[in-house]
Amino acid sequence: MTGYIEDIIKVRSCNLPWHKLNGCNILITGATGLIGSCLVETLMSNPKKDYHVYAAGRNEDRAKKRFASFWNGDDFHFIRHDVMQPLQGDTPYHYIIHAASNASPNFFVQKPVEVMQSNIHGLEHLMDYGLRHGMRRLLYVSSGEVYGEGDGRIFTEDYSGYVDSTSPRSCYPSSKRAAETLCASYASEYGADVVIARPSHVYGPNFTESDNRVYAQFIRNVLHDEDIVMKSLGKQFRSWCYVVDCVSALLHILLKGECGQGYNIADNGSNITIKELAELTADAGGKKVVIDVPDEAEKKGYNPVTKSIFSTEKLEALGWLPQTHIAAGIKKTISQILSIQ
Repeated sequence: MTGYIEDIIKVRSCNLPWHKLNGCNILITGATGLIGSCLVETLMSNPKKDYHVYAAGRNEDRAKKRFASFWNGDDFHFIRHDVMQPLQGDTPYHYIIHAASNASPNFFVQKPVEVMQSNIHGLEHLMDYGLRHGMRRLLYVSSGEVYGEGDGRIFTEDYSGYVDSTSPRSCYPSSKRAAETLCASYASEYGADVVIARPSHVYGPNFTESDNRVYAQFIRNVLHDEDIVMKSLGKQFRSWCYVVDCVSALLHILLKGECGQGYNIADNGSNITIKELAELTADAGGKKVVIDVPDEAEKKGYNPVTKSIFSTEKLEALGWLPQTHIAAGIKKTISQILSIQ
């Protein structure tokens, strides 16, 4: 079984029009997050790269630690930036990958207003800057949560499920939906070249200390030599995707996707319940699963959707296929975290 670093290197062998990036400046927001940091690593791992990577994030200390191996490179640049603020300067970013968004359930409870504002205004600021500075394409990293609660069908990109607009927990899916519409509006009114990615539940190493999504909590339990504590019966059925496979998908969408289109990202070999995820993680760490009833504050942050399974036919038509299913991916995630501790 290959490891996380080897998986990143393998992305370079994907049959993609890499020449489109030659001589370009690539801006990645949310660069210290789970997906953004893996994307930065993947682009920087190419020894023959003819482009500059600009990693934008709020925490420079975390970025310096995360990107230490190429921090002082001539083709890497860190930008300390909060997407709630307009982007400053005159650097032309030919490709913008907007992956900045707080996806931790505790923030949905504590800061729903700020979650909505950052998702909508963050995109607005980047679009406005890009249109003034020669942007060729913007990839918006949305979320599979835009589908809300479905009727049991597999989610295709033209489907729209139910989201309760009066629930504060809907700050995340509702603002992601609104941001997607804003993408389409910029394309229609201003001719922006924009593509949209809708990742399912993504997992992997390098999640932040504030990330309290279930997979991160399960992995922390194992790493702390604890049994996995579940706050429900775990019957919710989800599509999952290993972070390196997600990044590979993003690059396919960026370089081969059709302007104005949205693409699901999921691994159809990793459709499991939350309970099955807990059991896989526990097995990988030699632990067991225990049930603990959540309090009311914890319940408010939970994703209420009972089943979210994604069709990936549209993405696969671009030539993408996942390489790591979830049992192996969980083991790789734990192994990589242990290797850097």
